Amino acid sequence: MDFILKVWRQNGPDAPGRLVTYEATNIPPEASFLEMLDIVNAGLEARGEDPIAFEHDCREGICGSCGMMINGRPHGPGRGITTCQLYMRQFKDGQTIVVEPWRAKAFPVIKDLVVDRSAFDRIIAAGGYISINTGSAPEANSILVPKEDADLAMDAAACIGCGACVAACKNASAMLFVAAKVAHLALLPQGKPERRRRVLAMVAAMDAEGFGNCTNEGECEAECPKNISIAHIARLNREYLRAKFFSR
Repeated sequence: MDFILKVWRQNGPDAPGRLVTYEATNIPPEASFLEMLDIVNAGLEARGEDPIAFEHDCREGICGSCGMMINGRPHGPGRGITTCQLYMRQFKDGQTIVVEPWRAKAFPVIKDLVVDRSAFDRIIAAGGYISINTGSAPEANSILVPKEDADLAMDAAACIGCGACVAACKNASAMLFVAAKVAHLALLPQGKPERRRRVLAMVAAMDAEGFGNCTNEGECEAECPKNISIAHIARLNREYLRAKFFSR
């Protein structure tokens, strides 16, 4: 299969960027999108040109580091997949593919398709943890958790922090990410003692990083590779309002 790639090239956060056209030829249909970029980069390096910089790690849909915009969609076409799980057979032979980095003030471009997502780390550091010393792991049934709460907590905890929700949102909002992190801890007994301090601190950190506001249009849920529900955003809002009320 052959493709025309229009790839965003940018040497650094303050450098000008532009779309550069490349030809991707003789690409196996079973190749993943990242493997296709590997083939293109091998050709660039053979010609003495600078390879396209992009992020990856596990290449198994677990880490979320492979995020990029593909034809205007985070992680490309398809539901519930990361970029490394996108295969070239999902495109038409000869198709033009536009590849860009996440577009958000809080995710400055490091180089080409690589962005700095450390804003998420700072939000987690603000309160996305349980600081209670629990000692060794307790017996599984010593703390009873209703199955509905356990299922909702596990669904929220599936968030891999890739940033697709931010990239999909016209406001570059991080509400789905923060909601998932707040919800999965607030739903469990271990997270309840710090639930008020946690939500206030994490929302304040999110605002300080420059993320936009949520307008409930649902792009984040539609493009999330782990299908995190926007119902968690409603839970985040309830947690925040409750915490603000009691803080007064």
